[in-house]
Amino acid sequence: MRLLRSTDLALRVLMRLAVAEGSSPTTREVAEGMDVPYTHAAKVVAELQHMGLLDARRGRGGGLSLTGKGRTASVGAVVRSFEGEGDVVECEGATPCPLNTACRLRGALRRAQEAFYASLDPLTVGDMVAAPTGPLLLEIGRAPQGRS
Repeated sequence: MRLLRSTDLALRVLMRLAVAEGSSPTTREVAEGMDVPYTHAAKVVAELQHMGLLDARRGRGGGLSLTGKGRTASVGAVVRSFEGEGDVVECEGATPCPLNTACRLRGALRRAQEAFYASLDPLTVGDMVAAPTGPLLLEIGRAPQGRS
């Protein structure tokens, strides 16, 4: 299974904010630190804000911060939300699969997909930033010592 880029970015944004240590990075700073386009990061941030997982404040002193709900959010729930409720394979549509009425593959893939999500459900964003990940996240995007 392959995650959408937006799902990957959403998880990384949440993890980055979970270790922000009192700072409130802007969307632009987060995008630059993760080397992703600002517009892509802005869309993901807007969706995470809509989900109640982060707060975004504009203007001087603004920035992004993780909400309490964001820190305890299930990784599985975040992935489900960004990935959508579709099947792994498309069996219907403009040219439906001829095996559609008697196929066992679709059910097997659906069960595998649910097992994937179920394995992520007990994990929270807070769990994902426990050492050694959290300290490493703090170093990403920082200028090396001695440089300006």
